[in-house]
This record gives sequence, C-alpha cells and structure tokens, in this order.
Amino acid sequence: MAQFVVGERDFMLDGRPVRLLSGALHYFRVHEAQWGHRLAMLRAMGLNCVETYVPWNLHEPRPGEFRDPEALGRFLDAVRAAGLWAIVRPGPYICAEWENGGLPQWLTGPLGRRVRTRDAEYLRAVDAWFARLLPQVVARQCDTGGPVIMVQAENEYGSYGSDAVYLARIAELLRARGVRVPLFTSDGPEDHMLTGGSLPGVLATANFGSGAREAFAALRRHRPDGPLMCMEFWCGWFAHWGRAGVPRPPEEAAAELREILECGGSVNIYMAHGGTSFGGWAGANRAGELHDGALQPTVTSYDYGAPVDERGRPTEKFWRFREVLAEWADGPLPELPEPEPVLPSPVRAVVDAWAPAEDVLAALGGAEVEAGGPVTFEELGVDRGVVRYRVAVPGPRRPYPLRVTGLRDRAVVSVDGVRGPVLDTEDAVLGEVAGPASVELWVESLGRVNYGPRLAEPKGITGGLLHERQYLHGVRARGLRLDALEEAGALAKVPFRAVGEAGAEPAAGLYRGTLTVTGRPGDADLALPGWTRGFAWVNGFCLGRYWAVGPQRTLFVPGPVLRAGDNELLLLELEGAPPLLGEGEGAGAPGLYPCAPR
Repeated sequence: MAQFVVGERDFMLDGRPVRLLSGALHYFRVHEAQWGHRLAMLRAMGLNCVETYVPWNLHEPRPGEFRDPEALGRFLDAVRAAGLWAIVRPGPYICAEWENGGLPQWLTGPLGRRVRTRDAEYLRAVDAWFARLLPQVVARQCDTGGPVIMVQAENEYGSYGSDAVYLARIAELLRARGVRVPLFTSDGPEDHMLTGGSLPGVLATANFGSGAREAFAALRRHRPDGPLMCMEFWCGWFAHWGRAGVPRPPEEAAAELREILECGGSVNIYMAHGGTSFGGWAGANRAGELHDGALQPTVTSYDYGAPVDERGRPTEKFWRFREVLAEWADGPLPELPEPEPVLPSPVRAVVDAWAPAEDVLAALGGAEVEAGGPVTFEELGVDRGVVRYRVAVPGPRRPYPLRVTGLRDRAVVSVDGVRGPVLDTEDAVLGEVAGPASVELWVESLGRVNYGPRLAEPKGITGGLLHERQYLHGVRARGLRLDALEEAGALAKVPFRAVGEAGAEPAAGLYRGTLTVTGRPGDADLALPGWTRGFAWVNGFCLGRYWAVGPQRTLFVPGPVLRAGDNELLLLELEGAPPLLGEGEGAGAPGLYPCAPR
C-alpha cells in the first residue's frame, strides 16, 4: 500500500518527497510477449515509472463490441511486476499519432465537431467507455497495492478547445468511476494552451522538448504552487510517409533532460520506447502552423528516435540518458535484460496465390450502398480499410473533365476497366471522360487526423463527383474493413488463384505466401521490394501499412509472431504488385531478414 499525493512543491509518496522519472511506453504498440523486456529496459535506463495512453477505438471498434478490453489491466500487472509506478492517460482523446486521436469513428462520424465538448451525447458515450475501462485502473491504484499513481483528464485540451465545462465533466466522470489517485492535465507551455486546458484543483503539467526553464516559468505563471513536471519531454519525433525524419542528437536530448531535472522537475520521457503502430492504426496530421493544410499520414514505425528503439534495443540516446538519470536514482541502476532473440538467417517468401481486389471485396466487404451522392467511410462503418466507389457517366455526351471534391485520402481510378490516375488531393481532376462510361475509385484512408482543428473529419469522398459542373448521382459504395481479413474463416471465403494468373501488369489484390523459418524464430524485418502500397500480415498478425514512398523501408516483425516451420504471409496490395512473383523468384519476392545491428 502506498499513499501518493500532490504537495505544495513536490510529489509525496508515503509522506516523503519523490521525483518521478517516467517514460512513455504504449502497451498497444508492443507485442504483449515483449512487455516484460521493454519494461526492464526502462528500469535499466534509470526510470521509476511508466506512462501509457489508452486508445478507445482499438478496444471498441464498433459500439458495444469490445476487443481485448482487459489488455490495460494485464499491462499494469506487468508494470507492478517490473517494480515501476504507472501513469495512465485514458483520454478519451489521446493524440499519440494514433488513428483519430483514439476516438472511435462510429462516434466522430455522426457527431463531428461536437466531440471534445460538453455535448450530452458525446459525454454519454465517454461515460459508458469509462465504465468499461476504468475498473482495471481503479483496482490497481497505489493505495490498494497497485502501481497507478496518477490519471490524466483528457489530453492537451488547450491546443484544441476552451470548453472548461467539458474538461470539468471529464474529471468528474473519472472521480465518479472510482479514480482516487491525483488527476492532472498536460498542455504546451503557452498561455492560451494552459488557460484552455487546465482545471482548478487539478495538477497542471507541461509538454515540451527543450527550454525547460522558460517552460516551467510559463507553468508557474498559471500555477504558483504544485510540483513541476514535464509530462511529455519530446526526446525525438515521428515521421510521415514521403518525408524524411529529422533525428535528434543524443547529446542535445540528454542536455535538455538534465535541465528539466536541475530545475527540480519530474519528467516523463516521450517516447522512452515508441514501438510500432501495428494493425494500420497510425494516424495523420495536417500540415502548416495551424494544422489545417495538406494531409500528412504517419508511418507505421513509431520508433520516435527514442532511447529504446522500435526493436527494443538500447541506442546511444539510451546510454546518455542513463548517465543523466543515474545522478537522481536512489541506488545503482539495474543491468540491462538479455536482448530478445533475432531471426538467425534470411527467409525468402514463396508467394503462390492471389485474389483480385474485386474478388476480395465481394467475399469480405460490407453491403454495397447506393445514394444520391457518395457516402463516407463512417457511414459505411469502415475505420481502417478501403472503399470502392462506382458511378456511371450518362451518355452520349462529349468528353468533359471529371472532378472529385472532398477526396480523403487516396484514390486509384479506372474508367471502363482501364486503369487511370492515382488521385491524392482533396479537389482532384482525373481527366476528360466521355459518356457513357463506368468509373471506379478505390479510396483508402491513410489515417485519420489525430491532432488539431481537423480532428473528427470524415474519410472517403466527402464532397461529390462532377462531370463538367454537373454532379453525378446514384453513386454506389462498398467498404472493406482491414479487420474483416482477420475474422475466423475469412480467408476460406476468398477465391484465391495461382499467382501466375495475375498477368504481366501489376495488379491490386490479396496475395498469399509462405515464409519457412528454420531454427528458433526471433525478431525480424519484412522487406517488400517492388511492392507499392498496402498492408501486411504474418500468421494473422497485422504488421501495418507499407508504402514505397518511404522513408520506412521494412516492417518490424516481433519474434513471438513467428514460429518454426511455415508461416503465412498476406499482402493486401492496393496499387500494384510487382510481376514475376512465381515460386519466390524475381525482384518482388518478399523476405524476412534478421534485424540489422545498430
């Protein structure tokens, strides 16, 4: 049993001041079999606490349909076993470069801008989610022997809104559901963010990557009393598809960490270990200072330039942080755990079966909907996946430009069965089309916005299809959810054929192959040379999105996903697979490779 309270200047644990040396590790971005190893790495770096978000949409993908809802409780038990404290950030909004900031599309679809406000319908849904989630937290609070010492109310609300009534209601819901440990808020160290995101009587913390003295001075202007804490010390950053990441030098990050501690502050390193956005759950941002520009989808890897890399290995940043943190530790730091096993040798895949995208959609897609205009992903119940839109251009008529308005995010077009352009702007022209003609657009969501004013925007074709200036009506839409491929018996419904029947031209579709592992399985990287864009599964475990635009070139395969012998590989290719795949030959054969040494 322990009593953790917020004092006038310090955190107090059983009556004595304590410095929180915490690190972010998202249980949902790490294979469960590797939780223990990653937590041991955090302890060895010198941390005494771990912080995690909770993604609502992962656990309740459809209303009342829960997926592994007890995962958080199991993780908190692992945290206790590792000898760490825990900070839980249940949202309901989490950002985290996660799809829709963790909010379910079935909620943001109908409510739109009403989410993250005092709206009664939104708050009812939040309370129902808290009723399902929070018992795992309540049962593991420190005053009953558990590891949980603090819980966050919402997340960086001051960078989004100013509804103090809503923020107070979130705190009330947390208390009403049994949270007894201290609550806190976290916001950027700017006046408008701290004004909009903090609550009287609730600890306010700040998020920043540098300039601790200035950031804490801003926090003190708003909160003269209470412990100083950087709830997100950004020691690195994430990357977007098609844009090279910018690494942060270890020495610079270590100096900024030291400054936080020299100011007397507690810290949560974001990220201590980033992991991977498995399952296609990576979110997206909008470009520009006001986050209202072009879409920037986030890559699958959430390595983040963290001290413990995506594969669980110590980086140079780890050793520099360990040197700093050792000065504030209660005693000698523990040794590092044994590294996780690595795949002993490369494995070339044999890809021998495929099914065209049309056949996969027919077998596993939802019902086709016809409406006056195009319906959105949200109206079709699709969170992650693809929607095929079909529309007829009347005729006879001369060629006119065919325009798509409100396109989110990327469409592969065909006209009368002939492959056309790939569209990736919100207002796009696919060229001149004469009537009559049949037009198909296969649209993929590249990740819902997770931060800024365009949170909760719908996906798909959100405007219309215009021929010259005339809207085309009677648009048919059919969606394919990613998780439909993971349901029991799903693949038996897919009419696979021999891969040689794909023809010489690249083809979109579902490809199936085998990876034969000899010896002990271990962590590996999946390489997909010549493939364009899609999703990969190994033994039914979705590794996430791949995309030839980079900068990410391989997908991390956790060792526990693999087994000795044959392993099933599935690739849902959405733009075009490389030709000449047969029997694993040719440049397009996927392969597993031992994780490259640092």
